[in-house]
Amino acid sequence: MMRVEKSRGLKSALLGMSALSLLGLATVAQAAAADDNSDKLDEIIVSAERRPALEREVPIAVTSISGEKLDVLNSSGMDIRFLAARTPSLQAESSFGRTYPRFYIRGLGNADFDPNASQPVSVVYDDVAMENPMLKAFPVFDVGAVEVLRGPQGTLFGKNTPAGVVKIDSAKPSDTFGGFADLTYGTYDTVNFTGAVGGPIVKNVLKYRASVNMQRRNDWVQNEDISTKNDTDFEGYRDLAGRFQLEYTPNENLDVLLNVHGRQLDGSARLFRANIIQKGTNDLVPGFDIEKANQDGANPQKLNSFGSNLHIVYDAGPVTVTSVSGYERANVFSRGDIDGGVPSDVPFSVETGGYNSPRELSQEVRFASNDLGPWLLQGGLYYFNSYLAGKDYDYITATGAIDDQVRHKDRSETDGVFGSVKYKVTDALTLGGGVRYSHDNKSVESIRDFGYTGPIYLRTSVNGGNASWDVSADYAINSDVNAFVRVATGYLAPSIQDRITFANATSTAKAETTISYEAGVKSSLFDKRASLNLTGYYYDTSDMQLTAVGGASNTARLLNADHAIGYGVELEIEAKPVEHMLVTAGGSYNHTEIQDPNVSVATCGGGCTVTNALNAQGNALLNGNPLPEAPKWILNATFRYGVPVGLDGEVFFYTDWAYRGEDNFFLYTAKEFTGKAFLDGGIRVGYKNDAGYEVAAFVRNVLDQVRVIGAIDFNNLTGMVNEPRIIGVQAKYSF
Repeated sequence: MMRVEKSRGLKSALLGMSALSLLGLATVAQAAAADDNSDKLDEIIVSAERRPALEREVPIAVTSISGEKLDVLNSSGMDIRFLAARTPSLQAESSFGRTYPRFYIRGLGNADFDPNASQPVSVVYDDVAMENPMLKAFPVFDVGAVEVLRGPQGTLFGKNTPAGVVKIDSAKPSDTFGGFADLTYGTYDTVNFTGAVGGPIVKNVLKYRASVNMQRRNDWVQNEDISTKNDTDFEGYRDLAGRFQLEYTPNENLDVLLNVHGRQLDGSARLFRANIIQKGTNDLVPGFDIEKANQDGANPQKLNSFGSNLHIVYDAGPVTVTSVSGYERANVFSRGDIDGGVPSDVPFSVETGGYNSPRELSQEVRFASNDLGPWLLQGGLYYFNSYLAGKDYDYITATGAIDDQVRHKDRSETDGVFGSVKYKVTDALTLGGGVRYSHDNKSVESIRDFGYTGPIYLRTSVNGGNASWDVSADYAINSDVNAFVRVATGYLAPSIQDRITFANATSTAKAETTISYEAGVKSSLFDKRASLNLTGYYYDTSDMQLTAVGGASNTARLLNADHAIGYGVELEIEAKPVEHMLVTAGGSYNHTEIQDPNVSVATCGGGCTVTNALNAQGNALLNGNPLPEAPKWILNATFRYGVPVGLDGEVFFYTDWAYRGEDNFFLYTAKEFTGKAFLDGGIRVGYKNDAGYEVAAFVRNVLDQVRVIGAIDFNNLTGMVNEPRIIGVQAKYSF
């Protein structure tokens, strides 16, 4: 995303920009960030259609986050889940911690905790789709923008995007030498450092950008277990990531960009806390202390990852050819005390852990038309190949012995071909459409060396193909107001679940398909002092892939529901009521519903207060239930006001707030597993000047609210809570 002052020739300039321009979009975004001292809003440029375009003229529900807002949200050392509830209809959570985010858009997501789980929200980092959830966790730092695209995006983004896309674009190399260093320090010795430097090596031919991000926090949860003398404390981490980019532009027609990046994490897995939910309610038990736990197990987590991608863009005149080659790999170890307590607190003590090594290789070649008058054409080919090797364990805590071991080798391959067209019928009306055909092959080898039902070897494979499509119309009511309609389909490939700890067969789910209808208005109001975007949508997902997670055996099983529907409204407002003041507000109402009279899942087995209708076998009937982790209400707002000081300085006040309504943790409903509404706020006060210096003090989770935001329905009321309040200071220098 970038913001630029609208000029008379801006629209025609954008239409003439080729894909070559897209590589530098994030860099321009940094240089052209909104002028806080202007009394008008700036136009927003997005790349949601793989071309730079005015956001108001793109017939997609898209929200962009960049600049100061992105820096503020990321200041306390939170991982990529800081995006949760910061845009309409977006939710993010994890039962792993910093290594495994799960995203939900308009209620569509997947609560599966296994390393091979398929997710319907794609994270596209620098034009490369990250399929494995462990690769989606790469930190957000030194980026030009984050764009959240809501609704199916199958035509242009392809793999597993029926819910939408979280698109992240790194800041790119520049021909001007510059950079920044940004350091924060806060509660629990929380340190967050981000720095970048870049510039020309050979003027106008070769340039670079190097970026680094370091996040750390001391263990701040004291383990009070005295029965086993386990003195390990929890929730600390050291997370180091870096990126190097080299861009070669030998002439005006060719651009080659190499991106190499890596990450090393040493910290704690998600902390599960036994018996913290008061039976018959969704309240925390009296006397709950967020800084204390009582566990007899270990909780380590380590991740090492490496990735690279190569962008080659060639402007051949009538067409621009773009090649994007990506490679990602990681080695991850995680071990958690899933019962959350000591033997006196739980029916029996057990830990789970495992080693997993995802590898992904992708190749895309795109063709985009240039200078075809009213026509804009795109098309291309896509290939994806992944391999995941892993070992998963169950431990008997009292002895430390391995009680069960499952090894797995997962392979996945996708081939795709796609094309899209936009045609400007009149100066006001633009029609668009596209189609993509994808074919998927997946296979899993599962080996249980020992365990509850003895050794076993299984090999399972699934395959499927689908043609997804979209059609849209954008109509300029006048120079400041656009209306759009869009119909799109999405496709989630067949899936395999290889968790065979307690079973002698893997579970599979056939492909799911979604059709979505949406209409909206995007507007600039009051002489560019305000903007308002409003979208309404309805979708119907057939053969909805669901994962029955947890239960008395703490397992995961795939199943298909006949249908799941969703409908809602999304609103975004931005305004500069007076000079030096910026106000934003956004929100969404999302209704989701499973529609299948026969599908059912096991419940917590008596450990919770089930409110669901049950069948004759005692399983919960899901018909009419909302989807998990799908709050009806998501609201967010920011307010910024600056007071000029001297000739080039400013004292500023910034506050941001995000509200997430009640949601269900699981497919079935229970009093204890309904998440309370949560209001998360931040305040930042500081000084900055034109010389590049900035100092500030901040508070995250201002209200110090503590909420259960996830649970394990294993054998007791084990829950997970949100981030604590962090108070800190920040210093930044840009040059």
